[in-house]
Amino acid sequence: MSLETSLLQKIEATTSLLHTIAAEYSPATFANSFGAEDMVLTDLICKQAPAIGLFSLDTGRLPEETYRLMQETMAHYGIAIHAYFPEAAAVENYIGTHGPNAFYDSVELRKRCCLIRKVEPLKRALQGKKAWITGLRREQAPTRKDLGNSEWDADNQLQKFNPLIEWTNSDVWAYIRHFGVPYNALHDKHYPSIGCAPCTRAISVGEDIRAGRWWWENPESKECGLHARAEGASKKATSA
Repeated sequence: MSLETSLLQKIEATTSLLHTIAAEYSPATFANSFGAEDMVLTDLICKQAPAIGLFSLDTGRLPEETYRLMQETMAHYGIAIHAYFPEAAAVENYIGTHGPNAFYDSVELRKRCCLIRKVEPLKRALQGKKAWITGLRREQAPTRKDLGNSEWDADNQLQKFNPLIEWTNSDVWAYIRHFGVPYNALHDKHYPSIGCAPCTRAISVGEDIRAGRWWWENPESKECGLHARAEGASKKATSA
């Protein structure tokens, strides 16, 4: 089955943007969390812009299905994926003070856990880089509706690119199926958005695609801090 013209145009635009990033923002790196969107970008980067590096944040609490996909991805594409872990002392202090599942108790404690397990490792992953790439899409959440395909990341002091920002969920899955891209087995169990195991659940028919992430919180707070935007953050749109 052939792909729709609109998706072919998005693939072309995304590929063009990846070429621009590789040429003008080297060294650049892609943050792969092994969700469906990130597997599309993994496929495109490996085929079209292999100079872009790949890394993943291993929080220590990822689902087994995610680890299996990580292994499969490395074998399928013949690539190395650098995993960044949280600092052991910070994890030990958090658990010793608050308990292993304190993130259920308040937004503050949940964000503190995310800070330790995601945000701090991300800063190490981005050291020395000129740009980083994410699989964010505008339709995923209210917190992402104003994102562009490129903007300055003031917190990390480098350019941030969201090449799939205009893609729909249908676009993502059409690409995966057409090109035989490996994907997380949890997606077949009604997990459209996958993070740490204790913070992710399956959703019911009709629920928002991010409903399974931090489901005990309001939608407006459902970010981990990786994609926080400073107020008035400047967007630097590209031609893609």
